[in-house]
Amino acid sequence: MSHKRIPKRKAAIAVGGAVALGAAVILLPHANASQDGASSDAATAPKTLKATDASDLASQLAGLLGDAFAGSYYDGDKQQLVVNVVPGDNNNVIVQAKKAGATVREVDNSMTELAEGKRTLKTEATIPGTSWAVDPRTNKILVTADSTVTGEKWDRLESTVRGLGSGMATIKKSEGTFRTFASGGDAIFSGGARCSLGFNVTADDGAPAFLTAGHCAVAADEWSDAQNGQPIATVDQAVFPGEGDFALVRYDDPATEAPSDVDVGGQTVQITEAAEATVGQEVFRMGSTTGLADGQVLGLDATVNYPEGTVTGLIQTDVCAEPGDSGGS
Repeated sequence: MSHKRIPKRKAAIAVGGAVALGAAVILLPHANASQDGASSDAATAPKTLKATDASDLASQLAGLLGDAFAGSYYDGDKQQLVVNVVPGDNNNVIVQAKKAGATVREVDNSMTELAEGKRTLKTEATIPGTSWAVDPRTNKILVTADSTVTGEKWDRLESTVRGLGSGMATIKKSEGTFRTFASGGDAIFSGGARCSLGFNVTADDGAPAFLTAGHCAVAADEWSDAQNGQPIATVDQAVFPGEGDFALVRYDDPATEAPSDVDVGGQTVQITEAAEATVGQEVFRMGSTTGLADGQVLGLDATVNYPEGTVTGLIQTDVCAEPGDSGGS
């Protein structure tokens, strides 16, 4: 059996940030342990954290604070985790969050109330060209409508948002149009279609494979690494629309050597870990059309209503993309 290395078949990472395609187990610093002789103020001062550590601390505090937890985000300038709490009559939750090393902010809307607002939007305003996600920095649901949402559709969306009550959601218009492309790596081709490879993975049976966008894989079954080239991989599973937009594509040759790195233009970067994304953290994406670009995570568990259907469980960022970037890192 021959072993061949497929050139320019790169994996996905977030350079300087983290990808949200799996949760890494990362040990956090002992945020609630004070040094001998340290003052109580110093012991409860917000900790300086990397974005990956902030993500894990946020997950721990979500379980610790229970119903009082109302979301969190990463303040990149200060390198601190900001945690929203709805304290109610229990002031101890604030003490607990501060001891863990977070900056604590009291807010009005609980996660339960925000989730109920999203359910109302799903029931009453699932309109192609709309999206929504919780913005922990404002403690509101951010609703966005693209340029196709006009007339009666805009009135319906605006009325639904207004019906959620004061202080629950905000609405804004986007000049562009929601289309099914988002991220990027090296180009992959199928017929007249071009997308981007996300990153190489190992399937559950040990076979080499890669991840890309689901909306690419539902449109074509076989993919090549060169335009008009011979197919080198076949779609195994694809989700779009639905709970995500992703696909697993298996290499046809089981001897393919699929590197665990990302081509960021002129150099490759090794993948070292994966972790949950955090609102406010810096992320980079590599697309076969537009190359390397950076931005911030704006929201988690976002919903987007495309003409093809609704996709949930997405990460919202302000990093732009163009057709052909779909599916990449």
